[in-house]
Amino acid sequence: MLGSFILIGCSPTVKVQAPSEPININLNVKIDHEINIKVDKALDNMINKSGLY
Repeated sequence: MLGSFILIGCSPTVKVQAPSEPININLNVKIDHEINIKVDKALDNMINKSGLY
């Protein structure tokens, strides 16, 4: 019985506290995109002749 009281008294405790300073999250994000379109030479000539290009 005495042993169980000693073990209970030595159990670790966890304290959760809010930080005194605000949390800052800096996100440096750079998004690049590139679209490459390859067109067949015959199709390119047809588009240029019809004036769609």
